[in-house]
Amino acid sequence: MILLLQSAPLLLLLGLLVSGRAGPLPAVLAALAAALPAAFVSLPAGSGFLAFLADEAARGAFLALQPIGVVVGGLLFQAAVEDRGDAGGAQPATPRAVFTATLLMGVFMESVTGFAVGAVFALAALRGMGLRGPPAAALALLALCLIPWGGLGPGTALGAALLGVPAQEIAALTALPSAAWIMLLGPVCWRLCAVAGVPVPAAERVAQLGLLAVMAAILVAGHLVLPFEVLGVIGAGVPLLAALWLADPPRDAAAWRRAARALWPYALLTAALLGARAVPHPPAVQPYAALPAFPVTHVAIVLLLVAGGLLVMRSDGGRRARAAVKRAARPALVLLLYVLLARWMAGSGATASLADAAAGALGGLAPYAVPVLGLVAGMVTGSNVGSNAAMMPVQQALGLAAGLPPLLAPAVHNFAGAAGAGMSFAVTALVCGLLADGTRPAQVWRLLLPSFAAIVVIGWVTVALLR
Repeated sequence: MILLLQSAPLLLLLGLLVSGRAGPLPAVLAALAAALPAAFVSLPAGSGFLAFLADEAARGAFLALQPIGVVVGGLLFQAAVEDRGDAGGAQPATPRAVFTATLLMGVFMESVTGFAVGAVFALAALRGMGLRGPPAAALALLALCLIPWGGLGPGTALGAALLGVPAQEIAALTALPSAAWIMLLGPVCWRLCAVAGVPVPAAERVAQLGLLAVMAAILVAGHLVLPFEVLGVIGAGVPLLAALWLADPPRDAAAWRRAARALWPYALLTAALLGARAVPHPPAVQPYAALPAFPVTHVAIVLLLVAGGLLVMRSDGGRRARAAVKRAARPALVLLLYVLLARWMAGSGATASLADAAAGALGGLAPYAVPVLGLVAGMVTGSNVGSNAAMMPVQQALGLAAGLPPLLAPAVHNFAGAAGAGMSFAVTALVCGLLADGTRPAQVWRLLLPSFAAIVVIGWVTVALLR
């Protein structure tokens, strides 16, 4: 009976999201209601229930403040740079153009802004090339392959904060399966191109694999020297610049000015983030010794300052800022409630009890459930933030109960959950809705079955090699 009460919040959350009967906000509110009895039966005898709820709510609000700042800052930055530079016209659907729009420019845009903006951008470019239907939707979703670093990584940062471990370490370990998946997305992209009527010749495949290898190498090696928040931007940006240069190098002063006008805000943001991370021992707010501090050099503050400066330079900056803040309100509320759910479940001991029960039931196979559970969590929550807030503490406890190294299960979950979020019910429905040509999510997922399989297999291999 106790296990049923403890599992009810997660089962209710997943059931509502999978069934489509409720969106992220109503679903998490229902899960929070179910978390009250789950926490009550899980707390040690003699614990003050109301005091526990209030204390964990305060801690959750502090934890959520940091990724909420990134959410707001990312949307403000997007508003500030939108329509900047030469938009260019429609171009023919060539293998290099499709690859650049999806696995380079789309990934870059997602790394800077998050919230499936990369897929929306990629889909617009593909439609401009005349591509439609399920292949176009599936190709657009490939742009969401670096979600752990998307929007400067609020989901990864939140998951690490919930576990009380450095986000840089989880991100570095997450990069290993992510790099392998990136390389396998090359063949997935070629298959989708062939279905769309744009076959990719052998020489072009070699070139594309080379660019993906550069992205994967930056992702893996970069965590040794750079803050994880900027590695999606740099990892996608370097091969993107190479591809754009090779395709159409600036040939006159006007072309150089257009390129500089389009790129300088991204260069400014990257430089500001790197400069902030180089500041030793910055002042910080830390009301709870066991929780990460909120330094004045945090990525959220840098992002807000840079975005604010860019908006001030635009004649309609006020209107853009108000629209961005309005868009941020609902995601910020959902994020806060997901964090509160995670804190009540983990702080009461319900999470650890569920993990122990799962490990006992699965026996030696328990570690191999981590990538599957992560993929499902990402698919139903639709975001890295939601997936990590709801399931990363459970996955860590499951990994520890199964004898895995402390960071392995969280990192594999971060990879699989983020990959699932990029092909989730919500995001796929969004892309199909933008296509507005009758494409159904099931048609898109059938085309992406090799990608789904690769996520699970790579997760299993990672667990087997690093356990």
